[in-house]
Amino acid sequence: MSESIITPDWPAPARVRAASTLRIGGVSQPPFDSFNLAAHVGDDPVQVAANRQRLRDLLQLGTEPRWLEQVHGTHVVRAAPGREPPRADASFAIEPGQVCVVMTADCLPVLLASRDGTRVAAAHAGWRGLAAGVLEETVRTLGLPRGELVAWLGPAIEPERFEVGPEVRAAFLAHDGTAGSAFVPHGQGKWLADLYGLARLRLRRLGVESISGGDRGTWRERAAFFSHRRDGRCGRMATLVWIE
Repeated sequence: MSESIITPDWPAPARVRAASTLRIGGVSQPPFDSFNLAAHVGDDPVQVAANRQRLRDLLQLGTEPRWLEQVHGTHVVRAAPGREPPRADASFAIEPGQVCVVMTADCLPVLLASRDGTRVAAAHAGWRGLAAGVLEETVRTLGLPRGELVAWLGPAIEPERFEVGPEVRAAFLAHDGTAGSAFVPHGQGKWLADLYGLARLRLRRLGVESISGGDRGTWRERAAFFSHRRDGRCGRMATLVWIE
């Protein structure tokens, strides 16, 4: 489609469209270079608006995506048109043309679609939201029987670079004793956490067995992705899903 876009490879129905952006192909200047889609990171609003227009053009979107004010929580909203971004970390759509979107720069974007193509959702799954249950709340909101969803895991920080404290591991173990498999000791009480592995554990417990993606690294792939852990001040990529 474009050098600026990843098209997810997942078994979603043909009427479900999805995309995840790279950092290249936009107009923003360093340190937001160049396809920054976030309005909250200090970038020039005019350049952010130009990048969002480019995104709509690239994906041939008829409406503006439902941008969120993400707060690392579990609130899920409908991706209906609105003037102000709601405080939420996931959105869902059941009508054609309503575009779900989350922004990330190390956190994990998760897309969900029903096997019949009538329901889609996008969730922002940083470790706090993931531990608190953002995926559980998103799946609950979609209201489908077990086994009726497929998932795609977008670009996130790779396990080799995601160092966390013991409180992060404890938060996941309190929910699921098997979550320890997603943590590797890293000295001085620290751990390396596998966001992809943790999300897969959560999704499978919810009955989502078809899970694609989860093979990129935002820290490692400097030319392709923004990484907050690597760069500090930087832009954000967008991951989107909608029904045609």
